[in-house]
Amino acid sequence: MACCALMMPEEVQNISACSDPLTENNQNSFLHSTLEQFFAAKTRTLKIDKTDAVAVIELQRYLTEHQNVGQHPPDSYSYDMIVTDGVWQAKCILDCSLNHLIHKNIIRSGIDINITQCSFVFNERRLGQGCVCIEKIEHGSKESNVLRKIKDLDSLPMISKDGFGNIVALQSDSPLQVGRKHYLSLWNNEDPEGRLWVPDVPPSEVVLDVSKMTLLCDLESSLGCMFRPLPLIVRVIHKSRLRYYGKPDLKIYYPYQAYFEVADQSGTMSLVLWNELCPEWYQRLNVGTVLYLQNYTLKQSYQNRSRPHIDNHRMKSFHSVEICLNPRNPTAVLTVVPAKSVPPQWGLPEVSYQFAIRSELDSLASNSACDVIGLVTFVSRVERIKSKGNTGPEKYWTYRWVHAVDGTSNIPFILEIFASSQPEIFNGLYPMTYLVCTQMRKCQEQDSLPYLTSSCETQIFTTGYHKGQPYVSDPRVKSFIQWTKTLKDSVMLKKTAVGGHYCFPHAPIIFTQSVADGSAQVPLVAANDLKSEMEGLHYREHKRLAIQGQIMAVYYVTLPEETLSDQQMVQSVVAESDPPSDQRTVEVTQTLINRETAPSSVQSSPSRRKRKQAKRVMKRCYITRARMQEKRDPPSSSGYGASMSVHREAGHGLTEEELGEEESDSETEEVSSLEKRTDQTRASGQLGLPDIPQSEGATGERAVADCDRTSWESSSWPKRRQEVLEYLHPGGVYSESLSQRFRFDDKTLLLQQSNLHAARWTPEQTTDTLSPVTCKGYYKITILGINQQMAIDAAFVPVMSSGDPRSVGLTQDPHDNTLLSCLSAGFICPLADPLSQSEVALPEPGEILATAEELKDTHLVCILDLCHLGGEKVEVIITKVYRMTDIALV
Repeated sequence: MACCALMMPEEVQNISACSDPLTENNQNSFLHSTLEQFFAAKTRTLKIDKTDAVAVIELQRYLTEHQNVGQHPPDSYSYDMIVTDGVWQAKCILDCSLNHLIHKNIIRSGIDINITQCSFVFNERRLGQGCVCIEKIEHGSKESNVLRKIKDLDSLPMISKDGFGNIVALQSDSPLQVGRKHYLSLWNNEDPEGRLWVPDVPPSEVVLDVSKMTLLCDLESSLGCMFRPLPLIVRVIHKSRLRYYGKPDLKIYYPYQAYFEVADQSGTMSLVLWNELCPEWYQRLNVGTVLYLQNYTLKQSYQNRSRPHIDNHRMKSFHSVEICLNPRNPTAVLTVVPAKSVPPQWGLPEVSYQFAIRSELDSLASNSACDVIGLVTFVSRVERIKSKGNTGPEKYWTYRWVHAVDGTSNIPFILEIFASSQPEIFNGLYPMTYLVCTQMRKCQEQDSLPYLTSSCETQIFTTGYHKGQPYVSDPRVKSFIQWTKTLKDSVMLKKTAVGGHYCFPHAPIIFTQSVADGSAQVPLVAANDLKSEMEGLHYREHKRLAIQGQIMAVYYVTLPEETLSDQQMVQSVVAESDPPSDQRTVEVTQTLINRETAPSSVQSSPSRRKRKQAKRVMKRCYITRARMQEKRDPPSSSGYGASMSVHREAGHGLTEEELGEEESDSETEEVSSLEKRTDQTRASGQLGLPDIPQSEGATGERAVADCDRTSWESSSWPKRRQEVLEYLHPGGVYSESLSQRFRFDDKTLLLQQSNLHAARWTPEQTTDTLSPVTCKGYYKITILGINQQMAIDAAFVPVMSSGDPRSVGLTQDPHDNTLLSCLSAGFICPLADPLSQSEVALPEPGEILATAEELKDTHLVCILDLCHLGGEKVEVIITKVYRMTDIALV
């Protein structure tokens, strides 16, 4: 089982001619022996009875060469997989019947699998070319034992079997289907992927002939002329994200396109980079770059596309014509001119910006464009949504939510940031860094705060990427820098959070549906359709849906005590002058859940192995009304951003010059003496209980964690439960569902948890999880569909603190804290202030559940957020319910 050999002399080498010492260990290599079996058996398909585990190193996606029409559902993409047995590496094609395992992130980098059947597929159009296709596998490990034993992965050679039966060493980085020349990013089509993409490098000195030049204003009259236009000198003022337009039947090797807005002294015009020129030039052409262009062509501009807002340049924009840079017929010639070689007499305009401050955002017109700078306080997990109305292969947009403050308002910027073909920056966003976003568009929806969303031309920059950017001298950037000098990092860290469920805008106060076509702000679906909606989700895909029904049962699940002790301990550092006290090791529990996917053991990262292991106990306890009253004196809330250390982040309180040079390693200066935590291992990352025993008794399928529970059940539920056709138990709340306090000491782990799973395994990759510190528990809500045929469990995690990132923009009208009012409002009243020294007496779960009887036989519309978290984990969170009096038909 190994990979295809592209039969070019420089790419393959016969193993028998190799002098590599690893050839002596071939008898110990499962991969090598499997290839020999292929050679000896002279068969196309090989079933492997005695199989050893191999580790998945990397998954690589590309457009399929020939789409299988009989495949259900059809998949436009193929996957190559690099595996290792610890002696050799091998690259194989994954059979299309296994693609769904990648869609669900079940097969992923960093796990062990067992290959039970594979076949050799010849290329019928090329002599001596073929590849091994993996057809059947067994999987289940969460962490690889094979990879743990490898000291230097890159030193292991890659082998294959060619179409002549030879075992060869493979050196090509191309897809195994020879009709494809490049890989796509694993989770979206916008990000550059692979060594094919030339990185940005400083331009070298050039000598230009500027005796015969033309201006942009003259190009409109040149459209349609037979002669080749004269050279141009322009400056890039806007840059769009990459557009991939590949289709299975499209015979273009590099189907990419990128738009740039360029300017000279006469005005601005669009420039389009096509096909092979994108990998060569896209990352080298940045905002502010000066270009000398030759052999370009002109064509009529494509009008049905978004354009950046460039009124601030006060120059004429030429929209009827666009400049095309093609790889052939003719081959465009691009020359990057170093900044120091650009003379003033060229008259090129400087790049200018339209920075908006948060206090004036409300007054901006809807859909207007602006640039923003802020200090990041919250970064959500990365999620995906399926592109709508796409006629080509299916594709997903990746995005995340960010909160950033600039000191002009108590409300942060709420930023919806889509992938902008800057994967290193997008995946490296974390709190306490400066973030600059350009060409953001204002969105304003009913009953909601305004937020900003990405446009095609949005570029993002954060710590490590500010140096040399044109905006560093902008007056509003300077003003922002002055404001940051007044901040205390210890205070700002208490306002930070990473990851967790987050959806914005919040559901509207009134649910409206069109009488004409049934459309609504949130799609209203039949309860019976929920199963197919959940099964159709891909990894990290998010959907918001509404269903009609009744709430039949509610259980409150308290998170393990380790979480609460972490919150209590942080109170010791609210006053900076107080010395920290030693952390007391607390008793925690290990929840045994999702046994079908749980690993037998989890290896902790080195930093966490040093921490004191907590004693784990297993017990079952129920909380009573009297016991709830005994616990009415909770510790003061520390808020979702409470920090246990003081740290000065690179770029904090900088001068204008330092903003461009903040790349430092000052994160090592963080005081971490208070960062000792108990190490809690959760088998599947789920918190609490997916299935709490019903009135008829515990099933014994899953052990009960050390948690307190209260419950309410409608008197009609036992009978109706027997009558429902299907009862869905998605699984409750997972570690990915709850935001974490940001700590510099845990930055790598927090980024790994909030980003999408990496396509390639690295030694830093870990299966550790952190304990959430922003949530004490959640309510498991059982909803019965209006036609009483389908029931589903959903988790309700109410907002309890103004420090919770979900509280921003939430309508906080006072209510009476009945269960129904909490479900309608989304929060417990009043919200606690994490920065306040005074305590707020919030009702206990038992008190809230004592009011649940009013839910009986109440017709509701429930808003559900669905998100696939990988493997068998599907998150279903109820964010709001509507009474029939809160619904309007329009």
